[in-house]
Amino acid sequence: MTYKFRPPFSSPSQPQHHHQNQLSPGTRNHFRALVLVAATFILTHISDRILSVSFPSYWCSFHAQQRSSDGVVSFSPDHSISWPVRGYGSHLDLKIYVYDDDDEIDGLKDLMYGRDGKISPDLCIKGQWGTQVKIHKMFLKSRFRTKRKEVADLFFVPAYVKCVRMMGGLNDKEIDKTYVKVLSQMPYFRLSGGRNHIFVFPSGAGAHLFKSWATYLNRSIFLTPEGDRTDKRDTSAFNTWKDIIIPGNVDDGMTNGVPFVRTLPLSRRKYLANYLGRAQGKVGRLQLIELAKKYPERLESPVLKFSGPDKLRRKEYFEHLRNAKFCLAPRGESSWTLRFYESYFVECVPVILSDQVELPFQDVIDYTQMSIKWPSTRIGPQLLDYLESIPG
Repeated sequence: MTYKFRPPFSSPSQPQHHHQNQLSPGTRNHFRALVLVAATFILTHISDRILSVSFPSYWCSFHAQQRSSDGVVSFSPDHSISWPVRGYGSHLDLKIYVYDDDDEIDGLKDLMYGRDGKISPDLCIKGQWGTQVKIHKMFLKSRFRTKRKEVADLFFVPAYVKCVRMMGGLNDKEIDKTYVKVLSQMPYFRLSGGRNHIFVFPSGAGAHLFKSWATYLNRSIFLTPEGDRTDKRDTSAFNTWKDIIIPGNVDDGMTNGVPFVRTLPLSRRKYLANYLGRAQGKVGRLQLIELAKKYPERLESPVLKFSGPDKLRRKEYFEHLRNAKFCLAPRGESSWTLRFYESYFVECVPVILSDQVELPFQDVIDYTQMSIKWPSTRIGPQLLDYLESIPG
């Protein structure tokens, strides 16, 4: 099933403002580094073009093989140029050090398994925060991994703090204290001011799980599904100059091998749209629930129970999700919602009802070709009318 269309509104009814905060010294250094990289890239490609035009093809063929092994641009006596192999195009040779969960860093185990060491990665890999475990495992198997700190370009710090906190393994005060202790034992962190260290914060709370992040991690790289810079806190933890938005974690039962719920043909889907979620006192969610009561034949929004004998199972959740053509994804406690990602696995077109949401890799993925973004201030019958007007 493929829908190709653009939303009727290019922006919410209220203009989105990108706040420009005064750059800190660390941010300015990041900016200068980006400018230097960009300038080097441009000059390199201009030089390649000039050399390919100015010299015979046989020389260019020879020139293409001249790569410096010491990581710098070099010039031979005959004026030919050797470009560095490392970090050049397809010759990328990034080296990432992954801190071990052994006794290398005192306290790191607590951030991964709790104070008693009883919280397992198999437990933490489930649910919407499983990316903290999956990304760690990915780096452990990566061809870019190095076990030598002295040659590393980047350092990955594994921590499952969202899961650990949810399971009672550490409280907020313990998380804060443990992070400070862990960072104090990392000389390469101190050497760079944390600029080359990577942390995963897989929930809407982002780096705020570590209360003192602004003091210790303000220059570090965050991988997080939350790019909202209009959160309710005094300081947003997301910085577009250094951080990366990642997708939320979708249940393995839908992503590995044969999914436990298969998609339905459009002709067999009962509803035009659905909203599967709790109200949580949020205006947009409350409006959708009320809209479903007025138009039950068009919009499904069942009461979801997450405990007790009638608890909604994951399989049942996806069975509901697949039964509509459009899956509505309003904001919750923060701007992002896992429902946006889940809808793709049942071939349901996601409808974003979150004005400030920022999506992963949106500079290279044209989300207008596979989703709809509708102003959260215009949730009502006109939304259903518009969805109904789209040919299937």
